Amino acid sequence: MSARVVSCGIVLLDPDGRVLLAHATETSHWDIPKGHGEEGEAPHVTALREMVEETGIAIAPERLTDLGLFVYRRDKDLHLFGARATADELDLRACICTSLFPRRSDGTLIPEMDAYRWAAPDEVEQYASRSLARLFQTTLSLALLHRSL
Repeated sequence: MSARVVSCGIVLLDPDGRVLLAHATETSHWDIPKGHGEEGEAPHVTALREMVEETGIAIAPERLTDLGLFVYRRDKDLHLFGARATADELDLRACICTSLFPRRSDGTLIPEMDAYRWAAPDEVEQYASRSLARLFQTTLSLALLHRSL
């Protein structure tokens, strides 16, 4: 049996409790900034690096709250951290994704994420993948996180 993959990410909330979602290029779904760690990389370091690569937002480590490990899909767990966006991080027009991958059709390198939005807890379901929407509906309440961050 192969080890479960762990993806590390940040649940970034704005002052109103909306969550940052990034649109996965050439798909129909939006996701939180997250990704797999590199060899020997601590989970919070992975989460911070993925945030920078996928959004351009650099968050100081001391701003993170460790939310723990969550069962995500059959083959993957999520190690999530919570953070509150600061005033200068609220304008998502400044976001840029520097993480590239080859487009399936022709191999051209394209950004992993190509759009950004703040989604209220009751809007997540219409944007996010089923796995992510289910996580926020069942295990990790955005409303509770909003009150505790």
